[in-house]
This record gives sequence, structure tokens and C-alpha cells, in this order.
Amino acid sequence: MYYRALGKIITVVAEFLESLLLAREGFRHAFFTRRGGHSPAPFDSLHFGTAGHGVDHLAANVRVAATALGVDPARLYTVTQVHGREAMVARGTEARRELLRCKADAVVSTTSSVACGVKVADCVPILLADRASGAVAAIHSGWQGTELNVVAAGIAALRGELGASGRRGDAAGACDLVAAIGPHIEVCCFEVGDDVAERLRRCAPSIDVVDHRPGARPHVDLRKIVRAQLEASGLRRDAIDDVRGCTKCDGGRFFSYRRDSDQSGRLLAAIAVRSA
Repeated sequence: MYYRALGKIITVVAEFLESLLLAREGFRHAFFTRRGGHSPAPFDSLHFGTAGHGVDHLAANVRVAATALGVDPARLYTVTQVHGREAMVARGTEARRELLRCKADAVVSTTSSVACGVKVADCVPILLADRASGAVAAIHSGWQGTELNVVAAGIAALRGELGASGRRGDAAGACDLVAAIGPHIEVCCFEVGDDVAERLRRCAPSIDVVDHRPGARPHVDLRKIVRAQLEASGLRRDAIDDVRGCTKCDGGRFFSYRRDSDQSGRLLAAIAVRSA
């Protein structure tokens, strides 16, 4: 899907992918591709990292994304991701730079007009929403975060915030969640050593997540693991959507650290709180 955002001089077209499930429930969200921003090569052009372009380029890209999500750029919140399992709550009163300094791998909000986002360049982005309250979370799950089950931590934070705000839900998790797993490095390209493969296999021991190919190192299916973790946290199978795409395979649409190393930009996945 394409969103047309009008700038002062030219029309900027930002490309993003959507989950039919989240869209059907009325949540504005986007798994942005690398197309349609302001950053120069090799980070062209919708790059959300801090390195490789100027602050004006980054601010312009944030404006494009915020317009697509229907929020003020100052209310599109991201954090400093550290491959852990901490979650931060965005209440809409914080300065964007204030939350950006926080070290976490999930952003949660129940506040209307707020959008939560995570940045990826091979890691798994998960967008989560509560159908009843309109609350949302964005989760960044690299292989280390997957091993730590950051998905469960993000869901617990969202449920806890719903209970604290009295907007439906409690610490035990009585809310109606839906989720979308976005593009990332898929099993075709996620080659790892035997030790990492075994550590990730333990994350979902009841399903086949490691592909042992003759004459090759193991390949791991992060999507299968994340889906299993969502289900283990109480989501029904039909409440989880897959938005497909391999970041390493598709250089035309996606940044990939595995493919481009320090020349890789950062993609954004984000979701806005929906009015109940």
C-alpha cells in the first residue's frame, strides 16, 4: 500500500505494508519499506536510524511516517533498542527525545493520538493491539530478544497498563489481543551456528524451527518461534497475522544488516492507538 504525504515543495510517496487483520480492526499501522523518504544513498531513502544521514533527513522521514499513521510527529515514539525485554509506556506527555533515550525493546500505549514504533534491519517487528480498548504495543525481537521472550514481556506490559489505567484488562491478562508479525530475515537467509540454533530451538521445543540442510549451517525460523510465543501468551492462532517479506532477500524494499552491515539503514514498524 502507498501513502501520499505532501511536503512543502514535492510529493513524497512512502511505501508500507499492512496487516489485513489489524486494518480490519481499525488500527492505523505500517511496516514501512525503505522507499519514499529523504535519506541519501546508501541509506536511501526511508531510513529511521541516527547514523548515515543528517538530522533533517531523519526528521523529514519521521514526519512522513507520522502522517501515514495519522499522528503528530512528536507523538510517534521509539526507544533505544538493546536486544532485551524491557518495555516502556508512552503516555503522550513525554518529549519524543526523552523516550528515545530509554533502553527498551517494546513500546506500549493506551493514549489516543499516540503511535508506538520499533526500528529493524533483520529483527522481527511485532505490532500488537487490544480490540476492546484500542491500546497498542510495538515489539522488537531479534534473535537475542526472541530467546529472552520479549514478546511475553511486551504483552505483560500492555496488559498491566490496561489494568492500571482502568481501560479494560488486568495483570492476569483479560484483554482481546491481535498481532501482526512483520518482515524480517526469514528462514531462507537466517543462517546461524549450532549453538545459536540450539538456544533458539529451546524457545519452541514442540515445533520444528531449525532447518538442518545437508552441507550447510542451520537455518532458524524466527517467525515460527515468535508465533508460538504469541500463542503461549494467550493469543488465538487466528488472531495472529503474517506480513511476509525477507529483509535480506529483498534489497529493493528492505534494509538488512546481515546483507549490508554498517551500510544498512533501519526500517520502522509502528501502530497508533485507536479510539475505543
